[in-house]
Amino acid sequence: MAAPNLFLVYVTDVERATAFYRDLFEIEPTMVTPRYVAFEVAPGVLFSLWSGKSGHVTPDLPRTFEVGLMVPGAADAVDAVYERWVAKNVTVVEEPHDEVFGRTFVIADPDGNLVRVSPVD
Repeated sequence: MAAPNLFLVYVTDVERATAFYRDLFEIEPTMVTPRYVAFEVAPGVLFSLWSGKSGHVTPDLPRTFEVGLMVPGAADAVDAVYERWVAKNVTVVEEPHDEVFGRTFVIADPDGNLVRVSPVD
């Protein structure tokens, strides 16, 4: 059986979203088109932005998923990412706090999609 290898995030403005994620994750896209941009986040695994369904993306639509970034290290490693990202003027949804799986926080991209940082499981 194959594992998932494509993760799509719907955005209203693919150029704005590309700039946001390029800066946030400090990575470059591997494919750029006017409505679809892909970042290879691991060999054969794509994190992609797509504005082809932007009509379905509205500010009042609740986001029921999160993009996750798991960082190695103790709680201070999560806090360090938080400090770097806050300096980039991200929208903070949840400030750093402790959960059952460890230290975590959540930000939102310009379309309201959630990005959670937590420790490596």
